[in-house]
Parts: sequence; C-alpha cells; structure tokens
Amino acid sequence: MAVIAPLSPMVTITERPNGHGPDPTDRPLKLGLARLANGISPSSVSMAYADWLTHLLVSPSKRADLASSALRKSLMWLQYSSHAWHGECHHCVDPAPEDKRFSPKGWDVPPFSALSQAFLLQEQWWSEAAHGVRGVSRHHEDLVGFTLRQWLDMWSPSNFIATNPQVQQHTLAVGGTNLVTGFANWSRDALAVLGNAKPRGIERFLPGKAVALTPGKVVFRNRLIELIQYEPATPSVHSQPLLIVPSWIMKYYILDLTPDDSLVKYLVGQGHTVFMVSWRNPGSEDRDLGMEDYLQLGVMAAVNAVRKRYPEIGIHAAGYCLGGTLLAIAAALLGGRPGNPIKTVTLLASEVDFHEPGELGLFIDESQIAFLEDLMADHGYLDGRQMAGAFQLINSKDLVWSKLVYEYLMGAQTPMTAMRAWNADATRLPARMHSEYLRRLYLHNDLAEGRYPTEVGPVSLADVRVPLFVVATERDHVSPWRSVYKVQRLVSSPVSFVLTSGGHNVGIVNPPVGPMAHPQASYRFDSHAHGAAPIDAQAWFDAAPTFAGSWWPCWHRWLDQHSAGKVKAQPVVGLIRSGKQILAPGTYVHQE
Repeated sequence: MAVIAPLSPMVTITERPNGHGPDPTDRPLKLGLARLANGISPSSVSMAYADWLTHLLVSPSKRADLASSALRKSLMWLQYSSHAWHGECHHCVDPAPEDKRFSPKGWDVPPFSALSQAFLLQEQWWSEAAHGVRGVSRHHEDLVGFTLRQWLDMWSPSNFIATNPQVQQHTLAVGGTNLVTGFANWSRDALAVLGNAKPRGIERFLPGKAVALTPGKVVFRNRLIELIQYEPATPSVHSQPLLIVPSWIMKYYILDLTPDDSLVKYLVGQGHTVFMVSWRNPGSEDRDLGMEDYLQLGVMAAVNAVRKRYPEIGIHAAGYCLGGTLLAIAAALLGGRPGNPIKTVTLLASEVDFHEPGELGLFIDESQIAFLEDLMADHGYLDGRQMAGAFQLINSKDLVWSKLVYEYLMGAQTPMTAMRAWNADATRLPARMHSEYLRRLYLHNDLAEGRYPTEVGPVSLADVRVPLFVVATERDHVSPWRSVYKVQRLVSSPVSFVLTSGGHNVGIVNPPVGPMAHPQASYRFDSHAHGAAPIDAQAWFDAAPTFAGSWWPCWHRWLDQHSAGKVKAQPVVGLIRSGKQILAPGTYVHQE
C-alpha cells in the first residue's frame, strides 16, 4: 500500500522583509485604527489619493479635458431635461447592464429621469477623472476609482425617499407602513451588528438539520481537518475516488447545501465515491498555523487518508476557490515525485496566477497587509465577517445599497435561504496563514512565477502533468475568469476549460434539474492539449461553443472518461468516538 511520504518537520518561514511582525509597542494605536477603519488601511488609501492628486495637478491637459467633459455633460443634461418634459427623448447615458437601480417603473419620467441621468453623468465624469492620469500607478488608479465609486453609490438618488419614485409610490400605496417596517428592519440589523449576532433565520439552516444532509461518515481527523466519505447511492461506483478540497475561508457545505442543490449528492448519485475535506475553524491558539500547515495537515493528509483506503488507485482531486489553489500546489509537489497518486485535477473558481486578481486586489498592498497584521495581532486570527465586509464592498450595489432600498425603504423582508445562511456562517483565519497567503499569492504572485516556498523548495506548476478540468464563472468578483484561464500556460497538462454563467458561488452551485436549477444557466466548454489553448482569454471565449444548462453533467462525463470502470459499492466505515461512528457532517463544521 503506497502512502505519500511526509515532508520534513515544520519550520518557520520568515515573511516580513525586516524579519518581524507587529511591534507590541505599536499595537494599541494600530489596533484602534484598524477597528475604526474596519480593516481598511488609511495609509494605503491616502497614498493612492496623494499619487492621483499630485499627478493630476501637474497635468493641465488632463484637467482641461475634464473641464471640457464637465461642460459637455452639463449641456447634454440640460438639453435632455428640457426635452424630457415634452415627451420621450434619448438618454444621455445608459447604466451598465448589471446596474438595476434605475430599472423600476417611474425612473423614466421627469423629474426622476433627470435625476438618474445627472447621477450617471456624474458617475461617468468621476471615472474619467480617476483614470488616465499619466504617472499614477495602476494599483493607485484602481483604488481611487473604486473608492470614488463607493462614495458616489452612497449618494445615488435611488437611496433616498425624496428622490426614489418606486419608494414614493409604494409609500402612498401602503400608507407609510413600509417606513415603519423598514425602521424595524434597520433596528434589528443594527442590534445584530452591535451584539455580534447572526442574521435572523439562520437557525433554520443548521448543518445536519437542513443543509449538509448527504449521508456519510468522518473517516479521518487531525487538528486541522475532518475527512468525510459519503455513502454510495448506487450499486456500483467508479473505481477511482473523488477528493474535494474546499476553501478554508468558508464552511465546506456550500457544496452540500439542500438536497436540491447539493453538488455532493449529485456526484454520489452518478456513482462517484466522494471524499470531502471539512476545515476546522481556528482560534487564538492556532495563530501560528501557516500555509505549510494547511498544505501538509490539509491536502496532503487528506490524499494520504484516501490513498490508504484505496491503495494503488489514482485519485480524482478537486478544489474550490483557495482550496483549488492549495490543491494545485500539492499536485505540483506530487507531480515531481514517483508514484503520483493524483489521476486528475479539477479547479473550481480557483486562481493560480494572481497578477490580475480583480477588485479583491485593491485591498492588497504592503500597507494593507501590515494593517491587517496589526488587526490580527490581538486575537491571533482574522474574523471571517471582516473578510465578508470586503466582499460586500466589491459588489456593494447588490449586497449593500439594494438591501437598503428593499428592506429599509420598501419595508420588505429578504427571505433567508440556504446560500445566505451559509454565507453568514463565517470562519476565522489564523494570523500567520492569512499573512503568508496574501504576501505569497496576491502581493508577490510567487506561485505563478515559480517562487512559492515549501519545505522541499519552490513549487513549479509545470510539474502538474495530469489532465485538468477548470471551471470559471462569468461574473466572479473573487476569482475573475480571465485570471483563472491563465492556468493553461502554467501547467504541462491537457486542459478542459468551462466558463459558466453566474458568480463565484451561484455559478458553481448550479444543479441541472429540480427547483433550484437556473433556467437561464449556460456554459462554454472546450478542451485543448498542452500548449494548444489560445493565449488570449477573449480568443478562447469567442471560439468556444456554448451549451445550455448546468456544467455539472459535463464534469461527470469528463470524470467518467478518465476513470477505469466500476466496482461494487461498499458501505463506509468511519472513525469511532464514544463507541459510535462520527456521522457527516462531522464536528468541525459546527464550530462557531
């Protein structure tokens, strides 16, 4: 029975250029600032604005262009406003396709049409002002543009009763009761935030009660993971098992929500033997856990455990988000050794090249990371809710301001769903690990550039030679699909690439049938031998055929093609605790 040899004992890898972390003398002041700024570095934002304003001041041609643009837009708006009172006229500017703030009925008649056009023209002008200033660094330009957009979104006419026709019409129709209900909604949320409480209704979606219901048992456990093996649902199963590694910044059951939208249940129903890593929710005592610990105690330990149960049989390995990034590191290490146990690798919304990480990269520079280190120094971890706040800022139109209008002004109730409950079930991140992965992956892009350090030396993704199935999502704010696509030029493998509709979570949790199936779901799919895929992602997009429906059956067919027949299904034997086997979803998933 072949078992992967462990790497050498853990050693501390110094990350900071000066060789030390936050100074205890500085901690009280910096911790106070970090909490006041909600984890966003004031220095980082200030440097970006200083860079932008300084170069704008010494660019009279840019200022002249902006003055000309302001005059032109003002005249356009005056002409539009005067014509709008006498009938329909063409808009000065149309909102972006994903911007639905001015779509409801009422925004197309004056004076509200004039208000929306004034706002969109102003938004356009500030975008012109933030971008294209010669000499400003790309990172600072993007950060200025992002923060200006956040500020403008705050003052959108859709956010106020006096300037939102939809709210006014609804208020008249219900006699103002919406405002009373909206105030109650706001009070409830404010108290929840002050009391560090969870959203109301989340108690209806507890793991093992309403979600994470696929039958299985915990078959391996260490200080960082529980490994769940799911019971077979078919008389025969594929001979090669499938190991799934979710991201440690989320609870694993995003892939095993309700029975109607569980990827795990679907795979088991197709005859796959599925193993799932469930990460422990770390506490202050785990502050020194690093990326190497997550690699060794996480992915490598899980591969070893599966290998012990299925000796001499290749393993299909899949990773979601940062779990896929960590799996790619493990696959590269194992690919350079004889007897690689991994047969195929599937990456779900996972980046390995972080040169262009999308808007998430706006929060990552040396100043911001140092600020986060100060924030984590007190407890030894970053609270998952603080990270969730950054994700909300990235998609603030949908996650912040639409909620303000819908719940606080319209007085409606957003129903709690399994996905929303999972999203609120945040996890913590050990201080050392969080600092290491931000510096190594996002800040320095060490993995893509062949410098990612492990105890046996740097990792080369060129050592990944097994077939890859890579899934990206079109509207992903966390792992932009064009960044995910770059894996094709880094590995030495044939790659089947899927680009599916939806975002980072909804695009992955995409059942093909049932009440949770998305009627408008579609995906693009194409396969290429090593080195044969177009270098340009847009070229691939233009050439790849489009298919209706979920990508799940496509993945199942691909796994089936890379499997070696079926064997008789066997019941799962799990770990024993207090005389009983530990049933799925295990114990780590319940840690708060």
